[in-house]
Parts: sequence; structure tokens; C-alpha cells
Amino acid sequence: MSKLPPVLADLPLPIIGSPMFTISTPKLVIAQCQAGVVGSMPALSARPASQLDEWLAQIIEELATWDRAHPDRRAAPFAINQIVHKSNARLDGDMEAIAKYKVPIVITSLGARREINDAVHGYGGIVLHDVINNSFARKAVEKGADGIIAVAAGAGGHAGTRSPFALLQEIRRWFDGPLVLSGSIATGRAVLAAQTMGADFAYIGSAFIATDEANASDAYKQAIVDATSEDIVYSDLFSGVHGNYLAPSIVAAGMDPANLPQGDIKTMDFAKAVHGKPKAWKDIWGAGHGIGAIERVVPVADLVERLRREYGDACARCATLGAKYRSVGLAARS
Repeated sequence: MSKLPPVLADLPLPIIGSPMFTISTPKLVIAQCQAGVVGSMPALSARPASQLDEWLAQIIEELATWDRAHPDRRAAPFAINQIVHKSNARLDGDMEAIAKYKVPIVITSLGARREINDAVHGYGGIVLHDVINNSFARKAVEKGADGIIAVAAGAGGHAGTRSPFALLQEIRRWFDGPLVLSGSIATGRAVLAAQTMGADFAYIGSAFIATDEANASDAYKQAIVDATSEDIVYSDLFSGVHGNYLAPSIVAAGMDPANLPQGDIKTMDFAKAVHGKPKAWKDIWGAGHGIGAIERVVPVADLVERLRREYGDACARCATLGAKYRSVGLAARS
């Protein structure tokens, strides 16, 4: 069992909603937290930058109101994602807002920086850093990250290429802190599988796109419902960093998903237009391999309830199987 900080110790479900650029806004974050999972959004979803202050105030106020009305079913904590890559000119200003409102969980991406971790620790928050390999995980912890988000093959948006089995076992050999797994998780069974492999929490993004509260177009949401893992394309063209995208959105932008040129992070800014158009995230839609489990667009509360039910059923099945094979082992030794 990992050493978990208090903010993560008593979640109703071991799920963290992943922050999705432009899709995750206060409406989605609040619904996730009220349903019992950690809700999150990128600071960069707030545009203009001054909107972040307003959004943080809104999230804190609405979750406090919920807690007063539901003392026996309090909201889960929320998280804000910070892109710490040098292309993010808003980083310092957004960190001021995060510190002002004492955001309980900060998720850092595209680089690990000690000064960011120190700033969050200064007001009592924790930092989870997302990585695509074991080397990056070590560097993040050395620089003060409290937990690791292992972004494995199949994750939506910016994703790695490592098998979740390989990535988790390598990190768990030396790290006993909070460990989160990202990649193709869209059912309660997959949540339990992540824990069985050594993770403490599952990181779920694509499934939340197909919810009423997500700030995505109806066409995007329907594409999540209609598509499967065969419709996911892995490319670095659209943001300069390799990620998984929906092929239908690439076709709609006038490109051939099977013949995309290679991107170059030195000539591209995060989330900016590639050659003017199309734009990553807005026109080219991110999604992970787990979308084959998404059957319809539903409210967040309904999605989380499905995950809760499936997770409970999977736990019961594991308990039954465990008892069965323990009894077989005892019989064999007797």
C-alpha cells in the first residue's frame, strides 16, 4: 500500500479525471468532484488568463456549497494542470492564482521544475507529475513531486509508448508514493486492473469527453461514442509532442491519417495552429484507446455510477477467484 497524502487518502473511488485542454472547465470539474472522483482542468483552459481566478473561486464556492448540503457525501478534491514547458508564457501568473486559492492538487506536465513543486508545498498542496517513462519519473521525484502519473500506451492526447505493465513495475521498484495510471481506462474493471498492477489510482480522460458537462462539441462527443481503438492515430504533428488523436477529425481537416508528416517541437507552440490550421484539440480531437467501451453520451454522475458498479463487481469477482485459488493451493500442499 502506498503512502498517500491526506488529500488522496479517502476518495470514494480511486479515480482522477485527467485534465483536457478546452474540454475540462469548471462545469466538468465540479460534476466530477460531486460524483466522487478527483476533477481536474488545465489552467490554460481559462482564456483570457484572468478567467482562471474567476474559475477557481467558482469551483471552491460550489464544492463548499455541495459539502454543506451533503455532509455524508462530500465532494472529492480538485486539481489544476500546469504545463511547465518553456512555451507556456502564462505559467508564473497562473501559479499566483493557484497559490492564492490553495489548489489542493497540482498536476504538472511537459517538464519537472523544483520551484513549482516548492510553491505548491508552500501553501500545503501536493504535486502529481505525469511521465512517459521511468527515467522521467525519477527526475520528477528528485525535484520534489509527491506523486507520479504514469502515462502509458493508449492514453488520450499526449501519450507514451510503454506497456502499463512495464511502466508500473519499473516505477514501483523504487517509488512507494502515490502512483496513477493513464492509458485506455474506461471501465471499473480497468480501474481495478490498474490497482492490481501497482497503481493507487486510475486516470480517466476520454470517457469524460462523452458527458453532458464536457466542453466539447456534439460531433466530438458522438465521435467518441462511435469510434474504437482502430480509429486512434499517434502523431507529433499537431502539437510537437506525440499524442493520440481521432482519425475522423484528421480526415475532416483534409489530411490522410495514414500519411502524416513528422512534427517539430522547435517550430511549434503548445496548442497553437499548425501551419495556420488546423488546431490541436480544437480541430484535431484527442482520444485514447479505451473509447471502445463508451456507448453513449451521459451525465458525469451516470458515468461515475457505472464505473462504481463495475469496480464493485470486479472487486467481488477478484475476491471469489482469490478464495478459489487459495483453496486449490492449500489442497495441493496437503
